[in-house]
Amino acid sequence: MAKHGDQTTPAKSGFMQMLRPHTMGAAAHSAITWFKPPLGFASPIRLPHPPVSLGRMGPLEVRLAQDKRDVKRAQKLRYKVFYKDGSAIADAAAILAQRDKDAFDKICDHLMVIDHAAKPTLSGRQPVVGTYRLLRHETAIKHGGFYTDNEFDLSGMIERHAGLRFLELGRSCVLPRYRNKRTVELLWQGIWSYVKQNHFDVMIGCASFEGTDPDRLALPLSFLHHHARAPEAWRARAHPQRYVEMNRMPKEAVDAKAAMRMLPPLIKGYLRLGAHIGDGAVIDHQFGTTDVLIVMPVAAIGAKYIEHFGGEARAA
Repeated sequence: MAKHGDQTTPAKSGFMQMLRPHTMGAAAHSAITWFKPPLGFASPIRLPHPPVSLGRMGPLEVRLAQDKRDVKRAQKLRYKVFYKDGSAIADAAAILAQRDKDAFDKICDHLMVIDHAAKPTLSGRQPVVGTYRLLRHETAIKHGGFYTDNEFDLSGMIERHAGLRFLELGRSCVLPRYRNKRTVELLWQGIWSYVKQNHFDVMIGCASFEGTDPDRLALPLSFLHHHARAPEAWRARAHPQRYVEMNRMPKEAVDAKAAMRMLPPLIKGYLRLGAHIGDGAVIDHQFGTTDVLIVMPVAAIGAKYIEHFGGEARAA
């Protein structure tokens, strides 16, 4: 999942709405806040080998990062989208490195979209034009929890579904000229292949609205509370010290059509897939966003999307 807001061209159908420029800047950093990670995060990067393609459309290919150089390429893309083009404020280390990085990068898989038709970079590699960061359930538990745990208390939900495996999605971004249907669908084909190959049951992460004044977001937040709030079994609540009430308007006062127009494209896309919204929002002053929790059980994903992103996965 990613943290997400909205400032682009007129809305397009389906998943094309999910990667508008403003959305990818503010929204895709998946609940970025600054905290000191556990010492255990110093473990070396564990990456798959050999390279495995997860999908291809023409010259665009989606695959996992294979080495540290690949991860650095994804980090450079994130820095450009989040800090240069977006509203995130970089610290001195990020400015010097020109990379968006944190301790979680060492323990995550990194999904990358490569353009094989583009001019190679100075290193001789084809450019990375899109990325998503994937954190596995077992890895998160081993290293102290999911990234999203910093804003939302996931413990109760995970305990209620002790037999299921969770996958956290975050840090999604795409270069402006590639924010189109092909690239978005290729990213989701990659995620879907990864989910099915590794037998994950639930996808989680954060999505966000641009801005830190919840009163200005009263309509869309109330809409999500009344119409998309997770059932009790899938409900996770923002930490008490960060909790922001989403129920800011009575249900009968919510103009659903107007609220939908105010939803960031990524949140709309997740809702179409069958996602639920957590209890309460969180203000992230560092990134100037208001975050909500996305919970997406694989079993809730509509058959038409399963067929679209990989019909063979239905029987997996």
